[in-house]
Amino acid sequence: MNRLALAVLVASFCAACGGGSTTTTDAPAGGGGAAPAADSPAASPLPVVREFTVPDGTPLKLDLVTPLDSASSRVEDAVRATLRESVAVDGTTVLPVGTELSGSVTEAEGSGRVKGRARLGFRFTALRAGKERYEIQTAPIGLEAEATKKEDAKKIGIGAGIGAAVGAIAGGGSGAAKGAAIGGGAGTGVVLATKGKEVRLGAGANVTARLTAPLKIQLGS
Repeated sequence: MNRLALAVLVASFCAACGGGSTTTTDAPAGGGGAAPAADSPAASPLPVVREFTVPDGTPLKLDLVTPLDSASSRVEDAVRATLRESVAVDGTTVLPVGTELSGSVTEAEGSGRVKGRARLGFRFTALRAGKERYEIQTAPIGLEAEATKKEDAKKIGIGAGIGAAVGAIAGGGSGAAKGAAIGGGAGTGVVLATKGKEVRLGAGANVTARLTAPLKIQLGS
């Protein structure tokens, strides 16, 4: 076999054995490995929730939103009010000015005739602080109209005096005595027919409720 044939045979054998060149992937410039992944966003810190306890006996100074009247209000009517002074615990304001309270009328009696004063009572059972609603316990607020006994006596006395004058003109002395009795009755009739004072609280009236049980408030930061 001549040299040319031998060279062709060797080249064919090498090609069959996979002796061709191998393709390689160049490394990134700078000699580093794979590019690092983008940084993940930092997780938001969890909110810190603190709990405060407003002790029982704490006064809640309020402005009424709902007008009330002993003559027209009814038991279980809704009552609303807002805090006019904030409430703080350990230096932290837990109930800011404007916090809304809700409750209901517990008693409403118009003034009686001759005896019995007008009475009005209500209490608050819930409040809203931020987005949370809390059940609360407060002492009932009770109001009673002023007595009108002196005014009633004046009305009766005036009636008797007018009756006596009329009786004297009509029939002398005996007529005067009868007139006094009739006049007194007429004066009493005025009292019977006229109601006494009512208890009225307009919107914006200042009232103070008092907690009768501790109130736990949660505040986030």
